[in-house]
Amino acid sequence: MSSLTWKGSQAGSSNITRQILKCTRWQLEETTDFITCPYHYYCDSAYPGDFSPAIGVLAAVFAAYCLLSTASFAVAGIIRSSNASTSSTAFSGVIGRIKRKYLIPSGPFLLPLVLLVLAKGQRINGPVFPVARLGPALLLTLQASALAFPNEAEGDVRYAVLEASTVSGILHACLYLDAVVLPYYTGTDALRRSSRFSGECATCLCRMEPLVVGGATVLYRGLSKTALAIIFALCARMVCRIYGEERLSAWTRTALEAASWVFVSGDAVYLVGWALVEGVAAGVAAYGLVAGLVFLCVFGKVYRFLAWVDNRQVQWKPSLSCHNVV
Repeated sequence: MSSLTWKGSQAGSSNITRQILKCTRWQLEETTDFITCPYHYYCDSAYPGDFSPAIGVLAAVFAAYCLLSTASFAVAGIIRSSNASTSSTAFSGVIGRIKRKYLIPSGPFLLPLVLLVLAKGQRINGPVFPVARLGPALLLTLQASALAFPNEAEGDVRYAVLEASTVSGILHACLYLDAVVLPYYTGTDALRRSSRFSGECATCLCRMEPLVVGGATVLYRGLSKTALAIIFALCARMVCRIYGEERLSAWTRTALEAASWVFVSGDAVYLVGWALVEGVAAGVAAYGLVAGLVFLCVFGKVYRFLAWVDNRQVQWKPSLSCHNVV
């Protein structure tokens, strides 16, 4: 085996680099060189090629719109709860007249577009919105939208259909994202960590340690405890809506939603830290904005809960005063 180093090959072959980063199936070959090449891998999948850069621009615009619409309705919910001034009330009324389900990413109209972007993310590789690196930002926006804004429907049957479609959409979105992110970070790990080209084929690599699916440096996964917690929370919300909120079911739904927000916040913070480590300005900006959106939604939930507690105390005060008078 010839010993072509990674640095020497990187300068002359961006196509090989792209093929490795997009590889979905790695094959381990037997080797007799247990000292310098104990693990010999080659890519056993073909990559059809990237879409036009215009598709990446459209995906970036769509992701920015999802972030902006979710943040707008989160702010509107906080303003509606505070009801502090006339202008705030007017703004809240304008937003309230808009059909929210048409505009948020977890709604029945935009959710299929989110799934389309993530499903085709393997071929969206433009400099504006590479799904392999920025796709988790879109998934976090979808998850925050689903948790922050329950589906709106008049009948229980229609509500159950909408909620079930949201659960299915989040599950598919996580699977589609993993199909993009895991090959990318597997290829990144193959190129950076104790690897060298063997020269047997274009993608043949000698490694001193086994190749790990998803890489050994990035812990983020689309289908993870975060996704499962959100799915359980949405199912509990659906059960409470259809069968009524008893005390036990209401506390269960609240606990599942709180745990989901904790997991989503943890993912947001982790991805911001990873973007800072990579040092890419676009990634830092994208994940910083998504983290701000997540904490805005959490603040809105806490603010509405405190407003509800304050309202309950105000309702109890008259009855207590009348009792004292009597």
